[in-house]
Amino acid sequence: MSDWLAEATTNHAIIDAARARLESDVWDYIAGAAETETTARRNRLAIDSLALCPRVGRDVENVDTSGHLLGQRLRIPVLLAPIGACEAITTDGGIAQARAAGRFGIAATISSVTEPSFEAVGAASAGPKISQLYIRGDEDWANALIDRVRDAGYLATAITVDSAYYSRRERQLRSGWRPPTHIAGQPEPGIVWQSRLTWDWIEQMREHSGLPMVVKGIQTASDAEIAVEHGFEVVWVSNHGGREIDHGEGTIDILREVSDAVAGRAEIVVDGGFMRGTDIIKAIALGADAVAIGRLQALALAAGGEEALVRVLELLEEEIRVSMGLLGVVNLGELDRGYVKAAQALPATSSLLAAFPEHPLDWPSAP
Repeated sequence: MSDWLAEATTNHAIIDAARARLESDVWDYIAGAAETETTARRNRLAIDSLALCPRVGRDVENVDTSGHLLGQRLRIPVLLAPIGACEAITTDGGIAQARAAGRFGIAATISSVTEPSFEAVGAASAGPKISQLYIRGDEDWANALIDRVRDAGYLATAITVDSAYYSRRERQLRSGWRPPTHIAGQPEPGIVWQSRLTWDWIEQMREHSGLPMVVKGIQTASDAEIAVEHGFEVVWVSNHGGREIDHGEGTIDILREVSDAVAGRAEIVVDGGFMRGTDIIKAIALGADAVAIGRLQALALAAGGEEALVRVLELLEEEIRVSMGLLGVVNLGELDRGYVKAAQALPATSSLLAAFPEHPLDWPSAP
């Protein structure tokens, strides 16, 4: 690990490095969201509108931060979210994600619209990996992709269900920048198939693969119930980080009703604005089994690739460990809704600034 990363004692420093290194177009791709960016801001506001409720007089000398998902032990209850066009952020693309996750001891979710291939990423790290699929073809196309995923040793398949259309991301519209999978400003080839995705088709893909199925993009208790009725193993609460529908609800608010609907019949992942150890603790207390990080991961990769991402995870682990001890718990199983309560959120100009208030004031506003 480079000297500057080893000396980084907070994630502020790593995000500072990311901003200094990123071109404005890629910064906006990471930090931006759909239209007014209200959904992204609500993700952060919903997290900040919960207070933690510490208990005292308990022996908390030995704190265990580990969690579990799909039978895998996670060093912390964190999952790397998929990042489309990760190669635009770090030259190693998905390989940097997989290697960092494997080194640290968590699972990585690798996008079907990032480079290099599922096979190359699978061969680069022995750690657990989940494949995230956007549907860009018919049933035969999808089954062929799933065959590749299974043969490459992936743990599970995650189908993204909240992206029937590519949203209006106005930062990108203003600049004209598009992810590499988009050609000459046009949508990604085959994207029309995403709008034809149905529950029955997802079930067919699970049956074809023989792998656990993760349904990513659940935003209501009703859809969580449908996912459970189909027997899918993981319900992933997500609004795509606010990058799809505008004026959606914050995901940690959705998490509570989804947890009630699932009632232990499937595992639950949540993402959307999670930047700090205390954010992750709140989600676990409300019923999540793991929290996926997207923007924070992308900024780490921009700052220094695999090495910087490992350092970010180490710092998150320290935040979680200290906060658990101060809450009076020694393992994640002790967390429940009694450790959180509604509170007034403090105003902030962006979700990044809410999580990292020491950011320079001249940074572009980010959701």
